[in-house]
Amino acid sequence: MGFGQRLEVRQGQSLVMTPQLQQAIKLLQMSNFELSAYVEDELLRNPLLERSKGDGQDGEGAEPPVADHTEASLGEVSIDTESSTSTKAAADAVDADFESTYATSREDAGEQRQSSTDRINSMSGSGGGMSGAESISTIIEQTATRDKTLAEHLSEQLALTSFDPKDRLMAAGLIALVDDDGYLRIDIGQEAARLGVSAERLGGILKTLQSFEPTGVMARDLPECLALQLIERDRFDPAMQAMIENLDLLARHDLEGLKACCGVDAEDLTDMVGELRALTPKPGQAFCGETAAVMVPDVIVGERPDGGWTVELNTETLPRVLVNQRYYAEVNASLRNDEEKTFISECHQNASWLVKSLDQRARTILKVSRELVRQQDGFLAHGIEHLRPLNLRAVADAIEMHESTVSRVTSNKFIQTPRGLFELKYFFTAAIASMDGGEAHSAEAVRHRIKGMIAHETLAEVLSDDRIVEMLAEAGIDIARRTVAKYREAMRIPSSVQRRRILKQSI
Repeated sequence: MGFGQRLEVRQGQSLVMTPQLQQAIKLLQMSNFELSAYVEDELLRNPLLERSKGDGQDGEGAEPPVADHTEASLGEVSIDTESSTSTKAAADAVDADFESTYATSREDAGEQRQSSTDRINSMSGSGGGMSGAESISTIIEQTATRDKTLAEHLSEQLALTSFDPKDRLMAAGLIALVDDDGYLRIDIGQEAARLGVSAERLGGILKTLQSFEPTGVMARDLPECLALQLIERDRFDPAMQAMIENLDLLARHDLEGLKACCGVDAEDLTDMVGELRALTPKPGQAFCGETAAVMVPDVIVGERPDGGWTVELNTETLPRVLVNQRYYAEVNASLRNDEEKTFISECHQNASWLVKSLDQRARTILKVSRELVRQQDGFLAHGIEHLRPLNLRAVADAIEMHESTVSRVTSNKFIQTPRGLFELKYFFTAAIASMDGGEAHSAEAVRHRIKGMIAHETLAEVLSDDRIVEMLAEAGIDIARRTVAKYREAMRIPSSVQRRRILKQSI
């Protein structure tokens, strides 16, 4: 068989992810906070992007928004769940009226885009900039304050110790390994071997670190954390030590077993449990370095007087930007070489694409949210027991989109309803079959029903998982015992034996 070279022409199809398409996909799955941060970066990077004022005055040099000067605004759609005709009419109204997308007015971004603007000004021959005093003042004003982290708090205390340089370096390394809860989840022997020192020396360093504030920090597990706090309170006697070593019995509410292990009577045991509950199991939580983000709804649902629903995007969270065509024309007329022309052309193209991507993102979120509201009308009107089984394919087919698009839209997006604030993914739940072959039940609704059954049980009738299965079967829900146990454990509900002990203690 001979070997040779030859040329062949083949024809095929493939999907090419252009930078613009990648940007649109990335914007679609962003949360409102991530989107705002992304747009802020683009405003700093692209001098042709301009904030749009809410009053319609777009700033000096900006033209009113037109077809190629697209600005984001917010659309609202009303959904009448009683009439499919009105639902279609509402959908048509959105497609007809929602020509430009959403918005929140912000303050002038001129100073924030100074670096990019200076580059343009240098091209066109015009100067500009801030004085040194103004620059320092701006930096100080824009510097965000934050809370002290646990590592920083421990490092400040480390600076006051009498460690020699080598021990101080090892202590700093241990502090760097502390997690957010304040625990040092390592094996001292293995860490000592890694550092090439004895376990006794590293253990001595750790003992000093465990004397730092907050009390209980640098512990390697929960029993050690609680023990450190009890030692500091001078309450770590043999009985309390026995309780710390048998926390599993306390978790199971096995009070008889605890009394036997600790060698105390019921009254002393009650006092000891009370002391234990007054301790802090996660001492590091007082030093969270980051502020938890507030969940702000992307979509707001309201009830109409006729029983339908209005669905609108949240005007408070969405940036409003436009392309400053006047500034683009002025700069473009004064360009001197190909490099400058290429830069301005790319800025204009990126700005135009960003505005269009924001518009498409808003349309898609509103379209998916409208369908979710239509599908889950029973939940909005009557509560969680009327939550219907729903999956991505059902929504995607209804609005003629791909499942992956629906998945991206519903990730990290929240909807405000008369029933509360929910993530869009909350409305997708598995189906549990009906006993009589009727409409399936939502898994979330079944979990809610199980939780309600257990909440109303009494000491005379503590419901076992088998009994819950029987009661659900009587209600027409076909569910296995292992599924009930899985749902109960996911909701952190103890077993029937443990619940019986808890009820006895409360009497």
